[in-house]
Amino acid sequence: MVKEKIEFQVYNTMTKQKEFFIPKEPGKVKMYVCGVTSYDFSHIGHARAYVAFDVLYRYLKYLGYDVVYVRNFTDVDDKIIKRANETGEDPIALSGRFCQEFLKDMDDLQCLLPTHQPRVTDHMEQIKEMIAKIITNGCAYTINGDVYFSVDSFPEYGRLSGRKLEDNRAGERVAVDSRKRNAADFALWKAAKPGEPSWESPWGPGRPGWHIECSAMSAQYLTHSFDIHGGGMDLTFPHHENEIAQSCAACPESNISYWMHNGFVTIDDEKMSKSLGNFFTIREVTRLYHPIALRYFLLGMHYRSPVNYSISQIEIASESVFYLYQTLLDCEEALSVFQQGTETETEVRGVRVSPQAQECIKKLRNELETKLSDDLHTPTILNAALQEALRLMNSSLNMLKKKQQKKQQLSAVLSLAELLKEVKAVLDVLGLLSSSTCAEVLQQFKERALKRAELTEEDILHAIEERTLARKNKEFARSDQIRSDLVAKGIALMDIGTETVWRPCVRPEPEQPAAPAQQEQSAAAVQKEKPVAPSQQKQSAAAPQKEQPVAPSQPKQSAAAPQKEQPAAPLQQEQPAVPPQ
Repeated sequence: MVKEKIEFQVYNTMTKQKEFFIPKEPGKVKMYVCGVTSYDFSHIGHARAYVAFDVLYRYLKYLGYDVVYVRNFTDVDDKIIKRANETGEDPIALSGRFCQEFLKDMDDLQCLLPTHQPRVTDHMEQIKEMIAKIITNGCAYTINGDVYFSVDSFPEYGRLSGRKLEDNRAGERVAVDSRKRNAADFALWKAAKPGEPSWESPWGPGRPGWHIECSAMSAQYLTHSFDIHGGGMDLTFPHHENEIAQSCAACPESNISYWMHNGFVTIDDEKMSKSLGNFFTIREVTRLYHPIALRYFLLGMHYRSPVNYSISQIEIASESVFYLYQTLLDCEEALSVFQQGTETETEVRGVRVSPQAQECIKKLRNELETKLSDDLHTPTILNAALQEALRLMNSSLNMLKKKQQKKQQLSAVLSLAELLKEVKAVLDVLGLLSSSTCAEVLQQFKERALKRAELTEEDILHAIEERTLARKNKEFARSDQIRSDLVAKGIALMDIGTETVWRPCVRPEPEQPAAPAQQEQSAAAVQKEKPVAPSQQKQSAAAPQKEQPVAPSQPKQSAAAPQKEQPAAPLQQEQPAVPPQ
C-alpha cells in the first residue's frame, strides 16, 4: 500500500524544477535508467549513477509502489569493437564478460537487481521495427545502408538540454559525415564494416546507432509512456535529447513524465576522465576500501551535486561506516546477553521504551521520509539524524553496564532493541545494510586496512608485543613511536582493560606538504595498492597522544581512543544541488 501522506518531490530536468511525483498509474512506477557500455571495468562515475538510482528504487518501494525498473546493457558499440580488436576477442564475448563484472560491482555496492536488464543484441528486431516506423513517418533517411534521423523533422529538438539546434555538436561518438542533410543528424543504423559484428536489415547488414537502443528497449518493457528516465548528467545531450526525438517520431504519444540526472564525479576538483589519467574503476577502489564505504561516500553529497573523490574523503567515509557497524555489533551482542534472561511476566509488564529513545526513533524516521522525499536528500540523514541515533545507542550500551533497578534495565534493553531495529530499517532504505553479519563486515574492513598499510595481522600483533614490552620497561618514547608509526599507516591501537586491540583509522595529515610524487594518489597508485598520506586529511580520532605512566591502582586508559569513537566528521561540506539551467 502506497504511503499517500508522504509527498515525494523530484527534480525534473525537462522542466528545470522540482515537482511532486505523480505516477501515470496509481500505485505503480515504471523507470528506465541508461546502463553501461560494457567494454571495460566500470568506474566510480558509474557507481555514482547506479547508487543514486538504487536509492530512488529503494525509496519508491519503501513508499509502497510496485516498481518496474529497467537498466540496459549496451553490448555492441564502437568502443566494444575497438577493445575486442585490441585483445583479439570476439566483441560480443568481451562485452558479455564485462556485463558480468559490472553486475559483481553492483552487488558489492549493494545495488538491487533491476526488474529487467535487456541487452542490445537481444533486441535487434524491436530496434529495426522502431527505425522502420521513423522512416515511414518521414523523420529519417537512408544513405548507402546507413539510416540517419533528421533533426529538422522534430521542431522541439533541444527542449531537454536547453540547446538551440545551431549550437549542437555533431560529432558525439561518431565522426561528422558530410553526406548528412544536417550536421546534427544522428545515426539510427550503421552499415556493416569489414570485421565488425552485423545483423541483416531492410537497409542492408549493419548494427544500431547508440541512441536508438534505449528508445526501443524502454518501449519494449515500459511502453512509450512511462514515469521516470534517468542517467548521468552527461547523457542529457546528445543521448537523451536524441531518445526523445526518435521515440516521438516512432510514436507521437511517447511521453516520459520525469527526467532525472545525477552529477559528475571529480577527482581533486577535476572531472574524472581517462585522458587526464585520473581514472578510478570501482574495482580499484573496493580492493582497498570496503564497497559500503564507497556507497556511504557517494551518498554524502546530494545526487545532483558534483562529488569530489579523494583518498582523504573515502578514508573518512570508511571510518564512519566502521564506527556504524561496530555500534551495531555491540548492540547485537549486548541484547543477546539480556534476551537470554529469565524475567517474569510481572517484571516485563509496564516496561516502556525511554522517552529519549522514542524521540530519537521518531526523529530518525521523520528525517528519512522528509529528506528523501525532498529529491533524495541523503547527506542530512547520514550526518545528522543517523549520528544522533548512534550516539544514543552507545550511551544506552554504557548504561547497561551500570547497576540499575530491574525495571530500568529492562527499559534500557527495550529502548536499545527498538533503536537498533529503526537504524537498520533506515540503513536498508539507503542500501547500507549488508547481508553479511556485522562481525563479518568489520573483519572485511580490517582486511582492507591491512592491505592499505601493507601489513599482516602478524605484523600488528608483533608491534603490540613490542609496545607492551616497552611500556613494561617504562620506555614510553619507544611505545609512543610504535603507536605513531601504525597510525600513520591507518592502524589504531586501543587499550581495553589489560588487552590491546587494533582497528582501522584515518591516517593523519602530514605536517609538511608532500613532495609531488607523494601527493594524493593517482588511479595508477590505487591499482598498485600503495597507500599515500592524503594532502588534505582530517586528523583521525585515533591520532596518538603522548603516553604517560599509569599508577598501578588505576586502569590503563587507551592512548589511542576510547573503545567506541565518536562518528567521523561529515564527509564534505554540503554543496547546493546543481541549480536549474
